Amino acid sequence: MDEYKRKNIIRVVIFLAAIAMIAYGISVGEPAIVLRKAVKVCLECIGLG
Repeated sequence: MDEYKRKNIIRVVIFLAAIAMIAYGISVGEPAIVLRKAVKVCLECIGLG
């Protein structure tokens, strides 16, 4: 197997793993948790929280 094919296979595997992790995070409600934490940090930063 030449170097080009091996690199492409590695890229595809990493891409598919990333898509799977994103899908899992969305399915367990992670975006809402991240947004809640971001709002809390921003409000604390400007002194309202």
